[in-house]
Amino acid sequence: MSVFTDEERDYLLSGIRLGRLATVGPDGMPHVVPTSFRYNQHHDTIDVGGHDFTTRKKYRDVLRSPKVAFVIDDIVSVSPWRIRGIEIRGEAEVLDTGGTELGPGFAPEMFRITPKRIVSWGLSEQMSYNARSVP
Repeated sequence: MSVFTDEERDYLLSGIRLGRLATVGPDGMPHVVPTSFRYNQHHDTIDVGGHDFTTRKKYRDVLRSPKVAFVIDDIVSVSPWRIRGIEIRGEAEVLDTGGTELGPGFAPEMFRITPKRIVSWGLSEQMSYNARSVP
């Protein structure tokens, strides 16, 4: 059984490929960057990779502290204004392989984010808000 609702899974699989990853720097300050991702249905995780992945600040940050947040969102319509999205808070596991499957030219290294808290909004016409911790 997935930690994501049916609406959340549909959104994660809708073709959006860009989200924002927040990591914790060595000074305790947050660092947020746009990055590609893929929802991994087999592991029920968010997988993140990229070009020259091990040279990036986000990689160094996760090696020090695995606590991350990841946001995927978009605008459905402007008039009336309607946004939708998902925030996933959790822990990122650093993997040495699998990243090349996420995109052309991507490094083999990647993160696998296991959700601990999920917040979603605007995924249905009722503009519902859903927040919960994951066991």
